[in-house]
Amino acid sequence: MEYCISVFDMLKIGVGPSSSHTLGPWRAALAFLSTLQTSQRLDQTKRIYVELFGSLSLTGKGHATDYAVLLGLSGQDPEFIPVQDIDRIVKQIQTSKQLLLNNELPLSFSPDTDIIFHKNFLPFHANGIRFTALFHDETQQEATYYSIGGGFIVQELDPNALNKLDLKCAFPFPIQTADELLCFTQSEEKTIAEIVYLNEISMRPESEVNSELMRIWDTMLECIYIGCHSEGILPGGLNVRRRAFDMHQGLIGLSNYNSPQEWLECIRKTEVKFRQILKWVSCFALAVNEVNAALGRVVTAPTNGSAGVIPAVLMYYLVIENHDAGEKEIKQFLLVAGEIGSLFKKGATISAAMGGCQAEIGVSSAMAAAALCEVMGGTPDQVLMAAEIAMEHHLGLTCDPIGGLVQIPCIERNTMGAIKAINAAELALETDAKNAKVPLDKVIDTMWQTAKDMNSKYKETSEGGLAVAVNVADC
Repeated sequence: MEYCISVFDMLKIGVGPSSSHTLGPWRAALAFLSTLQTSQRLDQTKRIYVELFGSLSLTGKGHATDYAVLLGLSGQDPEFIPVQDIDRIVKQIQTSKQLLLNNELPLSFSPDTDIIFHKNFLPFHANGIRFTALFHDETQQEATYYSIGGGFIVQELDPNALNKLDLKCAFPFPIQTADELLCFTQSEEKTIAEIVYLNEISMRPESEVNSELMRIWDTMLECIYIGCHSEGILPGGLNVRRRAFDMHQGLIGLSNYNSPQEWLECIRKTEVKFRQILKWVSCFALAVNEVNAALGRVVTAPTNGSAGVIPAVLMYYLVIENHDAGEKEIKQFLLVAGEIGSLFKKGATISAAMGGCQAEIGVSSAMAAAALCEVMGGTPDQVLMAAEIAMEHHLGLTCDPIGGLVQIPCIERNTMGAIKAINAAELALETDAKNAKVPLDKVIDTMWQTAKDMNSKYKETSEGGLAVAVNVADC
């Protein structure tokens, strides 16, 4: 039996602005509710206290960790909650000082005092969160979780936590390294996407795999669409103006369409000049991460902070490279991207709190580069080379968000990651894989070693880099 990660674990649908600081704590709150239900003590609960540790505390306000906790304890599902309801639910709790636990049991709850921010770090991971439930019989139950990046959580007492994995399965092609993946493609004479697809359908029906892949793409497309058609100032206090709207207007002009799908076809029919290509890619990436920064619905790919890279590169392929591409190529792209992301999660980290931004933008760029390389006809060797090239040029990238918000420099970094991914794919396609000097597994290991050597203040704490070089008031 192997520990395996599904594409649908790497590409999750959720709410911004952060997968590790918003989606993870949200899922941890839901997990704690589940433990209360399992122990049949949910209806005996009198009070709930939440403690945030390390990076979750240091940048929790900017990442809406407190909002995520409130929504999770309220029993809201991050995948399906209408995003327009978020502010109403949170404000109601803040005003009434009352929480509807699991959407059924009213409890006294004051976010100002019942969510406690500790600056100290717990031993296992930088993102720690502890829930304590007090019962009417004066006993209590507590659980500590870690948000380990990409919306993944592990419980402190979970033996799987030591492996950084939380999904046990039996794939026909168990893959832990890039070298193993390459060996399977050679022995089975299949592409990377085909190998990954066979693993996925071993877990769930083919129809479900196909429909879920397209649901992920539809969510990505809708996110880009919303971002390109929304203007104004992002929340959080930095007064960052949305730029995707103006950029989109300048590129497409006056056009008529009524849905994201019609809009996509409209763009594909638009004559794109060479100098506009990078603008389109940047526009797509900006659009996603502006939606993410505004607590909108995005696809974690592999994190929320890097959610714009893969959709932007896939849009580049559909709009610029192949106007005839359809569901087949979209699913192929997502399968490859998800698998490459899982290699980084298994061999290193996708948590900026553990590895800096190389673990987010770097990994997403590698995922996108590999996926683009495959749909453009690259061999499995070239696909892995594309991922290696992309990560090689993100090594050491720090995570230093100003004000603890996923805005500066996070939003622009998605445009850089997307453009580097396209460049990496092109370089790999023009290179004989036999001449590759650095295998993907080596760059994954190097990224992990770099992460461990990186000063903690550059790992999503807002205590170094741009976060302290620029005064929030100046923004």
